[in-house]
Amino acid sequence: MDKAFIKGLRLLEALALSEQPRGVTDLAAELKLTKSNVHRLLTTLQTHGYVRQIPPHSTYELTTRIWELGNHVIRRMDLVKLARPAMAKLAAATGETIHLSVLEGTEILYVDKIESDHHIRAHTSVGARAPAYTVATGKAMLAQLPDSYLERFRPQLKRYTETTRTAMEELRADVELARAQGYAAVLHGEWREGIAACACAILGRNGELIGAIGMSGPDTRIKRKQIKQYSVDVIEAARSISIALGYSPPRLTGG
Repeated sequence: MDKAFIKGLRLLEALALSEQPRGVTDLAAELKLTKSNVHRLLTTLQTHGYVRQIPPHSTYELTTRIWELGNHVIRRMDLVKLARPAMAKLAAATGETIHLSVLEGTEILYVDKIESDHHIRAHTSVGARAPAYTVATGKAMLAQLPDSYLERFRPQLKRYTETTRTAMEELRADVELARAQGYAAVLHGEWREGIAACACAILGRNGELIGAIGMSGPDTRIKRKQIKQYSVDVIEAARSISIALGYSPPRLTGG
């Protein structure tokens, strides 16, 4: 067990439960640590943005960093809970595996799924990750972000299958297509061989990106025609979850 790590957690807890900024001597006495140890831990936490020093008395308090991280966890828990009905409906409509993903940097994280009843199906695990530029849920989420976000993929474009995008121009084209048609599609696996998929982004109350829902299965069963058909259900599932999260879709106006 890492003793320094445990001491850092105890220090964070003490600051979180404090009604006012705390001094080094005060914290050292409560935690039964030396002042030099507490000061070193505070300096490390300050460097990484978790703690700030309050002048002029050199006391310390937490920043909102912990709150931000906690808020991400709560939103993810809300997403999984609120997405389940739409995921079940999409699974019934398509008969394929349904994924719920979030974007973390240049990767997608699978936070929930409903397995297909087919013997031959797409295999993934909740908690698993994949390069965002290689999967449908990733492309769907990238389509909601500024073009500048794609630059972070430039040094990471690596071939996993024969159809993996390894040029920025190809990735940009996929993202532009996803924006134009309202969903992202992968016809032949770019992360794993033989997988076809379709996905749409999920938006929050203010239109911010929350995650994506997608369906996937073997490309021997899911062709371009099926992708086109399933895209209607996928878009509706994403819309339903977004509304449950507080998003108000733009109203269509007639001419």
